[in-house]
Amino acid sequence: MIGARRAVGGLVAGMTAVLVLTACGSNSADTPASAGEGSPAASEHAGHSPAAIPAAAPLKAGERFETLTMSQPYTPAAPNGGTDEYRCFLVDPKLTGPAYLTGSQFMPQNSDVVHHAMFYRIDPAGVAKARSADAASQGEGWTCFGDEAIGRDAGWVAHWTPGMGENVWAPGTGIEMPAGSLIVMQVHYNLLATGGKGAADQSAIQLRLADGTKKLKPLEIEVANAPIELPCAAGETGPLCDRKASIADVTQRFGEDVGAREDQLVEECTNGVPVPGNTQQCDQPVRKAGAIYALTGHMHMLGRSIKVELNPGTPAAKTLLDVPVYNFDDQAVLQLAKPVPVKTGDTLRVTCTHDAGLRKLVPQLRTLPPRYVVWGDGTSDEMCVGMVIMSPAG
Repeated sequence: MIGARRAVGGLVAGMTAVLVLTACGSNSADTPASAGEGSPAASEHAGHSPAAIPAAAPLKAGERFETLTMSQPYTPAAPNGGTDEYRCFLVDPKLTGPAYLTGSQFMPQNSDVVHHAMFYRIDPAGVAKARSADAASQGEGWTCFGDEAIGRDAGWVAHWTPGMGENVWAPGTGIEMPAGSLIVMQVHYNLLATGGKGAADQSAIQLRLADGTKKLKPLEIEVANAPIELPCAAGETGPLCDRKASIADVTQRFGEDVGAREDQLVEECTNGVPVPGNTQQCDQPVRKAGAIYALTGHMHMLGRSIKVELNPGTPAAKTLLDVPVYNFDDQAVLQLAKPVPVKTGDTLRVTCTHDAGLRKLVPQLRTLPPRYVVWGDGTSDEMCVGMVIMSPAG
């Protein structure tokens, strides 16, 4: 569930998260990171584009690779009448001493069903709880919609969506990995492309690790989310065109934690009043001073464009990320050539535009009933996530 977790020291109050993303391209600090020019129109993407996994970049001095693979193949089965399953698998990087995660490359074994993957660090104090969750579920891993199924103290350390290759962070930076930590590999399986039938998958991730005895600048994430209030398109009718019915459907498929997310975002972003329309935005304060290194935006298949701005409407306003033509199959993370400093109390604004008309054009969605689209974990639901990769001051 990209962007739904609350980060300690992040934009959403209360909780900490760190995130590893694909580093693709660079831009000057005075020019917004941008993508989409010349890319396929959003209506053309099918959602899951199998692609060859590119070769990893050479290791730097002091780095090593560690490949973590699911212990056995898993065949997804979407619960609660849906077409999506979020499955968590516990993997062990076998860290006998402190380390830094300086890069990563997810290797989806079955691209037809893997929608995205997230990776969370379980610190030594939480290992027993994670192993208990794993043991309590039948089969490989456990179903993990929402935050609570993973544990709200887990640190977000890696992420893959279509279009991302290997991430290699800037020299001198990395994500702290304590000795004895484990990793939860959360894979979102979407079965729309397979007619609702599961197909076995045994995905893996290749970690790029550096010895933790040499101090690196730690990386963290600020997450800016906006609500989704996308009514049915003109001429569309059906029971799910009602907002309350749509939220109830999301809750039935993914649980109370996910079902409550839309109203939480409306409360945070629009004073508790839903504002139906194609474009939604939200302003959230920066809670830690530091420097921004990279950005990415995430939506699903109805996404048209996404933008992240710093201090909009002020003399210091700066557009950090601008993706005017969003393509689900090309969700690259764009790094700034020079870090952009931020201070406590600065404002980050995320703005997303979605298009309900794409439902008739995207192959995986055109047979689904019309719905008032709100925040949800499924490929047929939507998200609006601005992710800002930064290193805190001090």
